[in-house]
Amino acid sequence: MIALIQRVLEARVTVGEHTVGAIGPGLLAFVAVEKADTSTNASRMVERLLTYRVFPDDAGRMNRSVVDMAGGLLLVSQFTLAADTNKGTRASFTPAAAPEIAEKLFSEVVTLARSRHPKVETGEFGAEMQVSLVNHGPVTFRLTA
Repeated sequence: MIALIQRVLEARVTVGEHTVGAIGPGLLAFVAVEKADTSTNASRMVERLLTYRVFPDDAGRMNRSVVDMAGGLLLVSQFTLAADTNKGTRASFTPAAAPEIAEKLFSEVVTLARSRHPKVETGEFGAEMQVSLVNHGPVTFRLTA
């Protein structure tokens, strides 16, 4: 499982004309499920998302997590993160999990995150989404689980 996280001042996901998820200060996490991923990976990813220290403490060091900051967490499924881009000029999506498996594990990530943190929003799995954000820093990390 892969997540690309960005520390944001705000982020929003729209599908068509409707906002399906929005947060103020917090983390935007694009999440990809790979073929070998299991519930163990989902659980580990939630742990990392909620505890990864990307927010500044009083000294300006990145020592606080989204939980410490009581920030929002916006989870957006993005299978393209699982692409193999090592050869040629077109990505291969062979490493990505099949949509039905990916949706199940992504939903598991959402459920686990919501059970541990009160401010969790999502995009819409499989939809064509428009994601807007104001990256704070900019701060962007790639996490694996």
